[in-house]
Amino acid sequence: MPEWDSEIEIGEDLARSLIREQFPQLDATALRRLGEGWDNTVWVTSENIAFRFPRRAIALPGVQREIAVLPELASRLPVPIPDAAYPGAPTARFPWPWFGSRLIEGTEIALAQPDDRQRDQLAHDLGVFLRSLHQLQPPSIDELECDPLGRADMSARVPRTRAALEHVAPLCDLRDLADPILSAAETLPPDDEHVLAHGDLNLRHALISGAGRLAGVIDWGDMCRAPRSIDLPLYWSLFEPDARATFQAAYGHLTYATLARGRVLALFFDATLAVYADDKGMQHLKRAALQGLKRSVTD
Repeated sequence: MPEWDSEIEIGEDLARSLIREQFPQLDATALRRLGEGWDNTVWVTSENIAFRFPRRAIALPGVQREIAVLPELASRLPVPIPDAAYPGAPTARFPWPWFGSRLIEGTEIALAQPDDRQRDQLAHDLGVFLRSLHQLQPPSIDELECDPLGRADMSARVPRTRAALEHVAPLCDLRDLADPILSAAETLPPDDEHVLAHGDLNLRHALISGAGRLAGVIDWGDMCRAPRSIDLPLYWSLFEPDARATFQAAYGHLTYATLARGRVLALFFDATLAVYADDKGMQHLKRAALQGLKRSVTD
């Protein structure tokens, strides 16, 4: 069974019943299914409150982090993020925590297909956003784990990235081009600097407005304290060299080692997303992930 298959399905009737029971002030009569990812299914009320219900038990610590920390962050960042203003409690019918936030209007990168001008603007916006995020020191930051998935640990991440590139090779074989990048990164020492990090900033989690601006950042379940490199996959997979320079102008100087670690994670995310999208028949995401892989091996 693929690792992204659900353990509990959240249909409309169950979602409506839970929302009505715990948030009777909201109108759950006509729910709209916004979509699903590996870990959550999202239903939206007529008041544009988006409720995220976990699909897999492995996602529960992330849901609990979001409920605890997002209300504190939502007003302190330059673009919208979920505010977790409607925390849902487990019940006999649904044994896991869940929550609702005001809907963030925007389109996934793969569906928006931004042009070069929009990518340059997006590079600026993302640089500004991450600079703000990485400078925050909310009281709750001390409760967050330090890079629990080892995404900045090259001794663990490089082998996992090699395995991901093996899996995606039938769709796009870039192993020869990626090998010197991975070999160089594998020799990097640990990075002891920790900032407040999103932790999972890939192609699906940055939303774009109709004008091509950064409209919001979603899916904060992997939020943690970590080296800033773990938030840099899109620097490689979304942007060409000119837009990368725009990003750095907005964000600030980034060391070779920081960028190298982010590059490994870009390869890992895009290879994994391409295989997932191929399995799910999501052609836009598959194309964007494969394009991201090719950008990430290009200086």
